[in-house]
Amino acid sequence: MSIFETLRTAMRALLSNKMRSVLTMLGVVIGVGAVVAMLALGEGTKADIEKNIRSLGSDVLTVRPGQAQMGQVRGGNVETLKVEDAEAVGELPGILQVAPSAQASAQIKFLSNNVSASVVGVTPEYFEVQKLVTQYGAPFSETQVRGRRRVAVLGSNVAMKLFPGSEPLNQRVKIRGLSFQIVGVLAGKGEGFSSPDDQVLVPLLTHQTVLFGRDYITTMTIQVENENDLDNTKLEIEGLLRSRHRLRPEEASDFNISSTKDVLATVGQITGMLTAFLAALAAISLLVGGIGIMNIMLVSVRERTREIGIRMAIGARRGDVLLQFLIEAVVVSLLGGVIGLGVGAGIAFTLSKVAGTGFVLPLYAVALSLGVSLATGVGFGVWPARSASRLDPVEALRYE
Repeated sequence: MSIFETLRTAMRALLSNKMRSVLTMLGVVIGVGAVVAMLALGEGTKADIEKNIRSLGSDVLTVRPGQAQMGQVRGGNVETLKVEDAEAVGELPGILQVAPSAQASAQIKFLSNNVSASVVGVTPEYFEVQKLVTQYGAPFSETQVRGRRRVAVLGSNVAMKLFPGSEPLNQRVKIRGLSFQIVGVLAGKGEGFSSPDDQVLVPLLTHQTVLFGRDYITTMTIQVENENDLDNTKLEIEGLLRSRHRLRPEEASDFNISSTKDVLATVGQITGMLTAFLAALAAISLLVGGIGIMNIMLVSVRERTREIGIRMAIGARRGDVLLQFLIEAVVVSLLGGVIGLGVGAGIAFTLSKVAGTGFVLPLYAVALSLGVSLATGVGFGVWPARSASRLDPVEALRYE
């Protein structure tokens, strides 16, 4: 019997039991759909985070405080980074500009409206290094920073919540009970890690002395001249800060220096592990679907014992019978995989739109879903197919 005739016979058998074929396929559809949805959502989230990080540029280094050591336990950040450290780093060769900043949370109020936001004390360089653009108004000046002026630039989300349908420029908001004049509103940058859309920017010295009474900074963002010399510049900055903080050679640094490349590598590792874990959980559905295929195919062999006997009596070989049942299992599984791919992509697309994240359907997810579907059909179809091909023709003809 030719392969085409075997295929035609297998398809005829599947179509004669449409409901059973659909229900058998359902387990694979759910399993593949869940895996594809998890992979697509994971890749979309990863792409969004990476886009946000890359927006800082590849020529940027970030210095943050290290963690304090309390006996054998590490907890809380040290408070050793100062504005003077940033000024000293700015004197190093190969440094374009340095933007020190201090961050804390507070309630921002305007009349009856209020919102909890991150209040960031910055210098004019911060807007350039972080590539922040004002949609209305302008960033504050160095004079306003030195003069400890009570002015603020609102993130787009903060402005929308405090001033729905009204003009925020030159209005006054209260931060920790103190009145601040709004001189600018940032253009929206979209969702992401520590998005400026949800921040309020104030002059750094105002933040430190007027608002929160702190003399340290929480971040130092450094733009270098040559991104190819990033590693050497990082070592120079580390040496300078260790010297300024009077750290002995055996002592660990009380700060951390990271580049965009370092952050991207960490984010990729974390999101990759999380996506793999979720996909592994979803893959359990595929195992259940495969067991369902094997179960239904074994029942089918039992029900069609007499049919198998007749086919073998008129010349069908054992290989033809094995191939027919194997094809039936593979067709059910592969078709379920294709449908599941569409279902999973649809779910991921819908959830990404609801959550406001990017949608990415990686090619490896498509190949993986179809490959696993094919493997499921073959793996769980071999036993029933082998059982059918080993039936004794004479006993099969006697079967009622």
